[in-house]
Amino acid sequence: MALNLEDRIAYIRALFPGFLISGLIALAAQFISDHYGAPAMLMALLFGIALNFLSEVDNCREGIGFSARSVLRFGVALLGMRISFEMAAALGWSIVLLVIGGVVATILFGLAIARLFGHGPRFAFLSAGSVAICGASAAMAISAILPPDERTEERLVFTVVGVTLLSTIAMIAYPILATTIGFDAQVAGVFLGATIHDVAQVVGAGFSVSQETGEVATVVKLIRVAMLAPVILVAILIIRRIGADNGDGPRPAILPGFVISFVILVALNSFGVFPAAVTAIATEASRWALLTAIAAVGLKTSLKEVVDVGLPAIALLVVETAFIALLTIGALFWLVG
Repeated sequence: MALNLEDRIAYIRALFPGFLISGLIALAAQFISDHYGAPAMLMALLFGIALNFLSEVDNCREGIGFSARSVLRFGVALLGMRISFEMAAALGWSIVLLVIGGVVATILFGLAIARLFGHGPRFAFLSAGSVAICGASAAMAISAILPPDERTEERLVFTVVGVTLLSTIAMIAYPILATTIGFDAQVAGVFLGATIHDVAQVVGAGFSVSQETGEVATVVKLIRVAMLAPVILVAILIIRRIGADNGDGPRPAILPGFVISFVILVALNSFGVFPAAVTAIATEASRWALLTAIAAVGLKTSLKEVVDVGLPAIALLVVETAFIALLTIGALFWLVG
């Protein structure tokens, strides 16, 4: 039932304190990132965890939940405005297939080995999907469609911290590795874009090698980001099927609204509907929305819960990261000889 104006104002007032706190944490995280080079996502998460007690305050709880859920989905949807079909065509379909194959293989690999590390399919898909696609952004999007349980938020926080740290290490180490192996500028760009988790770290690593490497790495990375929608669609179909077989309550929608919006924006951007200025604004809005959302996730999570995830989860993330790197190196040697 639609809310009248008075109810809408009351709802906004209820959300405002928690949303404001999440937004202020995002601003602080970005300040630290701009001035000291620390990853903004990681800073927002850690600041949020440090202020976890605020999630217990009655007038903050609803706004924090809204930021962790609805603001997150808004930010993921806007990622679609950074991607177009033209990007794929410019690279060549052999490279596109290499990137897609790496994403699929990494997710399947993570699902296959997770039990060896003491984890079930939820954490396996969350960790492997974040490694395979786009780090913290993918982790948040995947978490939004997984059936929730008592450990949903701690798994998400741990994954975001883990992939952000691994991505930062990769940003430093992978350009050196690409040079040592002997990759030229374009092949090095493909390697960096296909293996580093977060977009910002891909850009940093690529342009630290050369202008051409940076441009190729960014395009390859955005193709990985585009895999978010089909991966989530397949996951939801599987979840619906399992839920139907087990009788576990209502099944999720085939495609959440934020995924549909993501796909529509990719299609519109491919046809050049958006001016460059609009795309730039949407990119910034997406980044700030995701920063605010991860701050809210941190606010909802205690440090003890994150620590309880344990060393096996760290090992799983490291192995998945090593897998996609080695797979990509092997595929590039096969392609370029």
